[in-house]
Amino acid sequence: MSIPQILADLRGDLHFMANVVTWRTLEAQPARLASIPPTLHPLLHRVLQQRNIQQLYSHQAQAVDLALTGHNLVIVTPTASGKTFCYNLPVLHSLLSEPAARALYLFPTKALAQDQFAELHTLTTQITAPSASPPIHQSQIATYDGDTPSAHRAPLRKSARLILTNPDMLHSGILPYHTGWAEFFCGLRYVVIDELHTYRGVFGSHVANVLRRLQRICAFYGSQPQFICTSATIANPQQLAQRLLEQPVQLIDRGGAPSGEKHVILYNPPIYDAERGLRRSATLEAQELAARAVLGGAQTILFGRSRLTTEVLLTYLRERLARTPGAATQPLTTESIRGYRGGYLPNERRAIEAGLRSGAVRAVVATNALELGIDIGDLQAVIVCGYPGSIAATWQQIGRAGRTIDTSLAIVVATSGVLDQFIMQHPEFIFAQSPEQAIIHPDNLMLLVDQVRCAAFEQPFVGDEAFGHSPFTGAVLDLLCEQGDVQRFGSPNNSTDSARYFWNGDSYPAHHVSLRSAGNETVLIHAAADGRAPIIIGEIDQQSAPFLLHEGAIYIHEGRSHLVEQLDLAQNIARVNEVEVDYYTEATTETAIDLLEEHAHSIQQGAAVGYGDLLVRSQVMSYRRIKRFTHETLGVTPLDYPPREWETSGYWLSVLPQTQEMLMRAGQWMDAPNDYGPNWQTQRNRVRARDGYCCTQCGAPEASARQHDVHHLIPFRTFGYMAGLNENYIQANRLDNLVLVCRNCHRRLESAVRTRGALDGLAYTLHNLAPLHLMCDRQDIDVAVERSRPPDLADESSAQQADASTLDELPTIYIYERATAGLGFSQRLYELHTDLLTQARVLIQACSCAIGCPSCVGPVLENEQAQLETKQLTLALVNALLGEAVAVPVKPRVGLAEDINF
Repeated sequence: MSIPQILADLRGDLHFMANVVTWRTLEAQPARLASIPPTLHPLLHRVLQQRNIQQLYSHQAQAVDLALTGHNLVIVTPTASGKTFCYNLPVLHSLLSEPAARALYLFPTKALAQDQFAELHTLTTQITAPSASPPIHQSQIATYDGDTPSAHRAPLRKSARLILTNPDMLHSGILPYHTGWAEFFCGLRYVVIDELHTYRGVFGSHVANVLRRLQRICAFYGSQPQFICTSATIANPQQLAQRLLEQPVQLIDRGGAPSGEKHVILYNPPIYDAERGLRRSATLEAQELAARAVLGGAQTILFGRSRLTTEVLLTYLRERLARTPGAATQPLTTESIRGYRGGYLPNERRAIEAGLRSGAVRAVVATNALELGIDIGDLQAVIVCGYPGSIAATWQQIGRAGRTIDTSLAIVVATSGVLDQFIMQHPEFIFAQSPEQAIIHPDNLMLLVDQVRCAAFEQPFVGDEAFGHSPFTGAVLDLLCEQGDVQRFGSPNNSTDSARYFWNGDSYPAHHVSLRSAGNETVLIHAAADGRAPIIIGEIDQQSAPFLLHEGAIYIHEGRSHLVEQLDLAQNIARVNEVEVDYYTEATTETAIDLLEEHAHSIQQGAAVGYGDLLVRSQVMSYRRIKRFTHETLGVTPLDYPPREWETSGYWLSVLPQTQEMLMRAGQWMDAPNDYGPNWQTQRNRVRARDGYCCTQCGAPEASARQHDVHHLIPFRTFGYMAGLNENYIQANRLDNLVLVCRNCHRRLESAVRTRGALDGLAYTLHNLAPLHLMCDRQDIDVAVERSRPPDLADESSAQQADASTLDELPTIYIYERATAGLGFSQRLYELHTDLLTQARVLIQACSCAIGCPSCVGPVLENEQAQLETKQLTLALVNALLGEAVAVPVKPRVGLAEDINF
């Protein structure tokens, strides 16, 4: 088949079309051409003529012209639009025009650097001059990264004129050794930053500081390089570039390259359990669609969101194709269906890339390692298994097929995740202008202290010298003086005019600073190795270790499950053993939040909204073992790790008293805090005496320092008690619904039957929707729900307006950043408050489930009586927060009925 035949086959498949959310045909676009700038070096004009290029695409010509007139640039055009010419031509012009000129290329991955090195090698071999020696010798262009042999590094520092590297190597392998690069920095004319959109969050904030250090070193050697950046489509490319560089940047965002017709299909797998909103596995659907494309003769790439998913997809696809021999245009062997992800050896990856370019590899199953612009030839079809996490990444993956003017096919297969389902409901988020903003915060104090420490090692700070545009340079230097990392000389009268700050440490600070975390402490994961010494299979930041590497956790690495036997936080080591299990683990935390400083606050309809600095205390309390595929809880185990405390930034919404009252009177509020009614203390003491002051689960007696807990067998909140409105506490507090338990057993019981109300449901939805706008991972932010004192409905004054001084008494949802000191996400969420609530309502309303599911307000738990109304309650809360009326439910709420049996 050809691609048109495959498309016709899909259109004729009624089962397939029943699950197609949208099928967009992006029309072919002709090229927009412009003259080659006459100021470009004559030798480059000759090379372009040799390639039969008489004109450039319009965006290439504009970029070359602006670069040659001294402007910093950011180019945002579609995948495969020839962005490399936008920086290669002006850079090579500079190298040809000025013997002392140098250039630095920064790529987010080593693979991209290697790919561009090959392109530069081809381009420069075509540059010939009348003289015997080539104008740019091949040895003057080199990659410089962790794979560069030590023996080659010194010669490269002396002779290279164009270096291709990555931010990590610049940070730890070049800037600290700048004296060995003196000639290079003296002549540095251009810095190219490819894939700009990847520099966001913690990584982007670190890279912004690395670029501050780079510009500081350049200034020391007397150079002031221009910057040329390229980016995928995001909402704020120019703002991001200017934030990274702290310089004005010109934006080029209208591409001139031609494109073929592209069919983009959003596909939502069929529902097999309508009540719970459960869909057929995206993995199974994606591999079947990929198999159809391959068997139809289309060279295909299948993207998975994780290494594990990639390996599973590869296995499924090979097995599926093996059952249909001879149906493809050529025999399909293991070598023609390949995987591609991080962890493969470099020579393996180069061989796969070459196989894709030659056509020998007919299908590749990849993680986002192939998302960026590595040359893999002209594929005809791409299948994306699961929303990649950002719209920019989605188009990067879609763009891997159809890199010529031929027709191509792209299918995005949704999982049951919240973001996936939101995109299925709102395809305009994919096809309209991207709402995603890449956010960085270079002045995050945790990051800034580390980076100023690195900068002080590289070059002393003099007087009131600022580190980039940071207003905190002086304060950070004073802190480093107190810590003994730097030593201050001069300024006898405490004046900073003549002060000099010199590095006073023993080691290279950059070697201890990771660009991908906000702290220096990491936990190494040691795996047992058949009687040999343990091998290190990974690492994780210390703050996440109790959550992901607690004892009993299942840690998945390279598709294999490992059981955590021990987590030693003192030594920063987790010891694991490989196991075969059919479950995964999920930790439960308890979080308390204090407001340190409020940056903004407003009353918006039914909510008090704000953002500011928070003190977060979080403790891992227990974990659940959850069966794969069925998501059944197999058991709950208590944990005992010390709490973690850190300052960060967060956004919050608090439910106003009048909003709570409206929901209570409509029977739609179950989130009142622990007010167990006026007879609670009496009933509690009767239960303690009845159970002999011993835990009914493990038999442990009460200690003198702390009484045991009294636990409700049917959760209290399911009874719908409302102070001043009913007496439902009497039923809830009957002695046959109460048992005495110790603290550990109470945690275990609560984890198994915890009640999820409207606040929990809305927190779940917002936590999953927020990354759509922030271009961050869901793991970069977290949520907490605090249920404070309910309004006294007997006192009408308590249901009036709330101000900032009373917000700590209101039920509140916090969305806070996991990075210490924050990265600026919270301000953006505050600005998006109404949009987020509106999107949450649409998502919940459109979900086909009856009582709540992972695609809207969270998964159904074991206690289905308690869970019955989470979706209904959450929707009522969202409506109230948006200032709309709340209807009394047609079906009485469980807990208000009279037929509860004990």
